[in-house]
Amino acid sequence: MAKRVFDVLVAGFGLLLLAPLLLLIALVVKLDSPGPVFFRQERVGRAGRTFRIHKFRTMRDGAPGTPITIGDDPRITRAGRWLRASKFDELPQLIDVLVGDMSLVGPRPELPRYVALYPPALRDKVLSVRPGITDPASLAYRDESAQLARAADPEHEYVHVVLPRKLALAADYVERASLAGDLGVIWRTLCAVWGRGS
Repeated sequence: MAKRVFDVLVAGFGLLLLAPLLLLIALVVKLDSPGPVFFRQERVGRAGRTFRIHKFRTMRDGAPGTPITIGDDPRITRAGRWLRASKFDELPQLIDVLVGDMSLVGPRPELPRYVALYPPALRDKVLSVRPGITDPASLAYRDESAQLARAADPEHEYVHVVLPRKLALAADYVERASLAGDLGVIWRTLCAVWGRGS
């Protein structure tokens, strides 16, 4: 209950405080390339329920390709590169937190195709909580795109190397979850985003 109250208060205040920035980013995205302002994609949330996550669009609308982003992906727009580097593309997920699909901190929500690969025991544990905007795995794999770009087969690398490690970190988070721990993850995330380490 305390976690949900914290999520609602921070997400609501954050959306109000950041409203001018969000409107500015929306304008930049719209002017930079044709297409919608938001990118919405089906993800798997708590108890296996699917929802559509909100992000600012960072790729050319309708561009074909894999569901994972690899290195200097040619689909990424000019504005998208800045949004991804700053993590501002994730800010609309405060909407998802406010409506209850996500939490500020929790295992990152995955695509259904990857959740189908979770070992049953880990799947039940990781999906027992709301997914989050950030978590320890997000901090550990901030360079995930670059790592995948170095792999001979990025999809194989993600499924067989990155995903199991992220799942292990997510399961560990669920076992140790606390409001104090969440505050620490939020602080480390802000430090990482602003280049002060983690």
